[in-house]
Amino acid sequence: MKAKTLGLIHTSATLVPVFQQLCKELLPNINVFNIVDDSLIKDVISRGELTASTARRVVDYVGSAESAGADYILVTCSSIGTAVEAAAPLTKVPVLRVDQPMADLAVKTGTRIGVIATLPTTLDPTSDLVRRRARLAGKEIKLTSRLCEGAFDALMSGDSATHDSMVASALRDLSREVDVILLAQASMARVVESLSEADKKVPIIASPPQAIRHLASML
Repeated sequence: MKAKTLGLIHTSATLVPVFQQLCKELLPNINVFNIVDDSLIKDVISRGELTASTARRVVDYVGSAESAGADYILVTCSSIGTAVEAAAPLTKVPVLRVDQPMADLAVKTGTRIGVIATLPTTLDPTSDLVRRRARLAGKEIKLTSRLCEGAFDALMSGDSATHDSMVASALRDLSREVDVILLAQASMARVVESLSEADKKVPIIASPPQAIRHLASML
């Protein structure tokens, strides 16, 4: 039987090794290829929203991944999630936005759900997705969103220590108010590893491992 192929679409080259490692561990017999274009996220950040022209480019990349032979397509950036949903019905193979499995797990886990992000352009789409997945599951939830203002700029200027301490502090605060916390950006996942067990009062879910686990169950 021919091995299945997974096409990954990224808006940052830094995510390629993260997903490479996860696929190696959880999808050992699946062929994987990557499409990377960081101008997509740069455009979203500079304009403060996902514009129609950027969304159309995302749809084009999903089409390219299908043409390249992908049996399944995963888009690894939450900020362009609505464009991913628009691309899905136009594509003959399944298309997944990276934060959907994470949102579904959170809705199953608790009613008080926290979402944390370092960019407003990621916080809003992920929060909106959680609300919609809860409605779909017929569940009442209370959503608390938290933006770590300035953390993303610190990370981009090479000051990862400031980014990490801001995110860690927000995670500690939020864990006192909710049943489960979602990380709206994959770049925050490593901060969770630095927290003490005492600080991890509630489950903290990152999108990359959850998405790849979901794909492992499908593929």
